Amino acid sequence: MFKLTSLNLNGIRSATTKGVEKWIAGIAPDCICVQEVKAQAADVQGKFEQLAGLQGHFHFAQKKGYSGVGLYTRHAPSEVIVGYGSTEFDAEGRYVEARFDTPKRKLSIISCYFPSGSSGEERQQAKFRFLAEFLPHLTELKRTREFILCGDVNIAHREIDLKNWRSNQKNSGFTPEERSWMTHLLARADLDPLAANGLGLIDVYRQLHPDTTDTSYTWWSNRGQAYANNVGWRLDYHLATKGVADKALNASIYKDEKFSDHAPLTIEYDWSI
Repeated sequence: MFKLTSLNLNGIRSATTKGVEKWIAGIAPDCICVQEVKAQAADVQGKFEQLAGLQGHFHFAQKKGYSGVGLYTRHAPSEVIVGYGSTEFDAEGRYVEARFDTPKRKLSIISCYFPSGSSGEERQQAKFRFLAEFLPHLTELKRTREFILCGDVNIAHREIDLKNWRSNQKNSGFTPEERSWMTHLLARADLDPLAANGLGLIDVYRQLHPDTTDTSYTWWSNRGQAYANNVGWRLDYHLATKGVADKALNASIYKDEKFSDHAPLTIEYDWSI
């Protein structure tokens, strides 16, 4: 059994003051992928290299207090890759990949934080550039290995993935272009002959819970009473190749405590490192 969690921390220092490390120790995941660390190497050193006994690996942004991703694991990776080779976006600290390769298997777990375009048109255009260059990277990765990409994708794919879908169709995170990108990412030729050019990744949560709505949300705006009224979005995913996705047994979104503006998504898989 392999337990894998994804959580946007909205600041590792903030989340730890709210009890996230105790919670991690309680659920005892094999690996937890975190996003929006909002820290530099000097901030992490001596404080956050480990959480609940798990060893951390990081990709920090050059800009202080911005972005940054991490991956805490119980098992030593065979290799850790920081960044995906982007001239523009590797400076923003958005990608760390831990490889757990054996002579019989090539497997990666990735923590990734997609850009948000909600601050304005300039960042929305940056988000579109990220999507355009990230898809070929995932395509190439899929040719050579199984993987699970965990992260804050900043896209709600379908109408059931957010509360107020009608009023958000022109807003970042639910634009037709972003949703179309997700559709292409998940399109599978074995299920749809018209999807021959789709990448064929699997949205693991949706594979297990194809119809959930209100219970599927993982992010809530800090404005108004969004959290109290569950006016949320499903922005956090496990996106996996079929070989590992088909071994997913159960998924849960933890909402009893609030460590961040996101809720952690945990999925258990019937395999081990």
